[in-house]
Amino acid sequence: MAAHRKPRQRSLGGHTARTAATIALAGAASATGFDGTGHADPQLTPEQVKAKVAKLYQEAEVATEKYNGAKEKADKAQENLEELRDQAARRTERLNSARDELGSLAAAQYRGGGIDPSWQLALSADPDQYLDGAALAERVGTRHSADVASVRKQLLEIERLRGAARVELGTLKTRQTELKRHKKTVTSKLTDARQLLGRITTEDRTRFDTRVSTTGHATRSSTAAQRSLTGPVSPVSATTEAPNSRAAAAVSYAYSKIGSPYVWGATGPNAFDCSGLTLAAYRAAGVSLPRTTYSQINAGPRVARSELRPGDLVFFYSGISHVGIYIGNGQMIHAPNPSAPVRVAPLDEMPYAGATRVA
Repeated sequence: MAAHRKPRQRSLGGHTARTAATIALAGAASATGFDGTGHADPQLTPEQVKAKVAKLYQEAEVATEKYNGAKEKADKAQENLEELRDQAARRTERLNSARDELGSLAAAQYRGGGIDPSWQLALSADPDQYLDGAALAERVGTRHSADVASVRKQLLEIERLRGAARVELGTLKTRQTELKRHKKTVTSKLTDARQLLGRITTEDRTRFDTRVSTTGHATRSSTAAQRSLTGPVSPVSATTEAPNSRAAAAVSYAYSKIGSPYVWGATGPNAFDCSGLTLAAYRAAGVSLPRTTYSQINAGPRVARSELRPGDLVFFYSGISHVGIYIGNGQMIHAPNPSAPVRVAPLDEMPYAGATRVA
């Protein structure tokens, strides 16, 4: 009979251990919720969700302003490229006309050439007429040399324009790459925010929207923010107290857009991002502002907070990533974020950075 042997137990270092580790990792992945929101913990409280969403909105706004700046530069590069191409096309057309004229003149000289001028004089039935013609031919020759020089100059200019167009095309491609990168960042941040908001109840989300919709940032208490308000500001009062007619017109426009949706990259007339609203408001007043918050803060002299007047641009965060239009009584009109339309809000709900009075 064969000896009975106890079956060998496999070490946990083999296949069984690997299987156990795989199961453990799978459980850990489920516990941490790999759902595209930065591996967010599904056990986040509503307050934690609100804080994360507010941060995502603020980061998206920074990326939006970078996108706006890249788009402004890309549009300018596209405009420059088209102008260079137009100039090259016009000069090429003139060059072709000049070449045609030179070709006709060369053909005529060839047909009439081959006879020495002294023989032409001797054989001419009318020497006086010949001498007049010879003088004319000399003048034509001088003009011919000038035409050739002009053609050469045009060729050099066309080559310069084509070289400049190649450089501008390279600039445009660089700006387009920046646009794609910033757009991807914005889209990612906003997607994460939407997914996080989907984790909380409708009631909690309503309370969050009420609190955050004025600014997009749940960083300051609504009680502290309300202390900065001294009552509603009427459009008539705001426009009357504006420092000039342009500021009054911008304020009036901003009031007319209250309730319009926030759309990143939009400059109106039916949707806006923060700097898009201020740009559109002053555009309606006949003033051309730069596209981004980073540039708009330099659109005029700085104004102390105590000296604010309706129409002044008010900026927020150390990176100058948000802007609104001051209307008086510590309030502004701004485009907050995708969860809230254009509306009135107190200045104190965001970290105040400074103000500019549009020149």
